[in-house]
Amino acid sequence: MPIPDYQSIMLPLLKFASDGQEHSLRETIEALADEFNLTVEEHSELLPSGQQAVFDNRVGWARTYLKKAGMLETTRRGYYRITERGQQILCQNPTKITTAFLRQFPEFVEFQKTTRSKLDETEDGENNETQTPEEVIEAAYQKLRKGLAVELLQMIKDRSPAFFERLVIDLLVRIWWHA
Repeated sequence: MPIPDYQSIMLPLLKFASDGQEHSLRETIEALADEFNLTVEEHSELLPSGQQAVFDNRVGWARTYLKKAGMLETTRRGYYRITERGQQILCQNPTKITTAFLRQFPEFVEFQKTTRSKLDETEDGENNETQTPEEVIEAAYQKLRKGLAVELLQMIKDRSPAFFERLVIDLLVRIWWHA
């Protein structure tokens, strides 16, 4: 079985969290790798950057999308649990959860608006199929940068004022030393 895409992971991930307990991303990755019967090779296959496993990355994105749709909530760094909305969705017994399914939630739509690259869509909202491969790659790069910026800002906001002060000092020191 090939490594499932992040949309195929969303429903099993939500079901995994259905016990209402706090779960770590690491335990989730391991449980879902077992559920999808991934081989050792598939589980350890790296992204082109060589920095992260493909499956780990896809589970991470599935979790992010479910969080943005209000079905999961972060309890602490690297941990999450299902929300009331997530439980309600599971009671509806969906056969699959996709990004199209998640668009019924305003929070998810807003998340997509803030992270969507202008190159992804034309003025009327249809996919632009006239882009060259270079344009598609650049659009994907910009989308990832914007998504990372939003996530990084949220992580900083979730920390204490003392952490923020230390971060600013560390950045200023590094800028000064590299100037």
